[in-house]
Amino acid sequence: MGKFNPANERIKHRYLTFLGEAKRLSPSSVDQVAAALADFEMSSGFKDFRLFRIEQAQSYKRKLGAAVGSGHGRGPAKAISSRLASLKAFFQWLAQQPGFRSRLNYSDAEYFNASANDERIAKAVRERPAPSLEQIKHVLQSMPVGSDIERRNQALIAFALLSGARDNAIASMSLKHIDLPNRRIFQDAREVRTKNAKTITSTFFPVGTDIEMIVENWVRLLKERLWGPDDPLFPATKVAVGENGHFENSGLARNHWKDAAAIRRIFKEAFETAGLPYFNPHSFRNTLVALGQKICPNPEAFKAWSQNLGHAHVLTTFTSYGSVASSRQDEILKELRNRGSAGEPDAATVQRVIDHLQRKSRL
Repeated sequence: MGKFNPANERIKHRYLTFLGEAKRLSPSSVDQVAAALADFEMSSGFKDFRLFRIEQAQSYKRKLGAAVGSGHGRGPAKAISSRLASLKAFFQWLAQQPGFRSRLNYSDAEYFNASANDERIAKAVRERPAPSLEQIKHVLQSMPVGSDIERRNQALIAFALLSGARDNAIASMSLKHIDLPNRRIFQDAREVRTKNAKTITSTFFPVGTDIEMIVENWVRLLKERLWGPDDPLFPATKVAVGENGHFENSGLARNHWKDAAAIRRIFKEAFETAGLPYFNPHSFRNTLVALGQKICPNPEAFKAWSQNLGHAHVLTTFTSYGSVASSRQDEILKELRNRGSAGEPDAATVQRVIDHLQRKSRL
């Protein structure tokens, strides 16, 4: 058999179209499913899907496990679990299609289930390194601001903390998306590259007037240069041929960055120059969640904090970002131990807090 099977290609095309059009998956998600199917076909020697047997699923799972166990595979447990889930969904769909119903059993797709241990590993919430608020402010203070590009870079990092926005969204924002008088940000999904094309309206996080001032001064500078509402909030760097005949930076261009790669380079250089380990832009969201856990006085306040990050459900914030760091966990337990030594805990108060949290978690 060659490197593809014509019959398989036809049915894969139907399925991928179904995912994109009927299930409304994003192109990147559809591409991930296509990659999983191609990898499975290679493992099975590109046999016709009509000849599928459960032994093929078992063999493929062993192959994935051996790749990770041998140290040659790059896919962690989460990636493997996702790939197997994609294959399971495909064969369940396939078993219901004309021409396949008599050849495939719907239940055979269950053999693509990852092991219970792999599922636990994939779903485990781990601490993600994030800079402290003090570290970020140290980076901002260490950054040079002698040129427009340097001022842009400093304002970019300040805005990432102030807004909690993702780097790709920041790269596509225009001046009109920030409302300085009201301290608000409007991430319009028609123009801003937000996650899952979600429109988000948020307010500046309370991270300090010094951070706000950096962003405010930057916006004022752009307006003084006659930047309009549709011009980029953080323009790309203009590149031109210098006097020595080489390409060099020559100020700000009136166009947005095509992706977030330049933003990540700016972050990396800024942290290294400040003598700190590199923290990527997304880690600032973890910083903000940790700050919210400290200063939010009640569940309602943390719910608002969560919504300001663009989360529809507060449990998303807790599950994906909100695990308590080990050092903070130790502090909390010590505080509780000291309180307990002063007398018996108030059971009624504890129960009221638990009931309140359970009600708010359903919001």
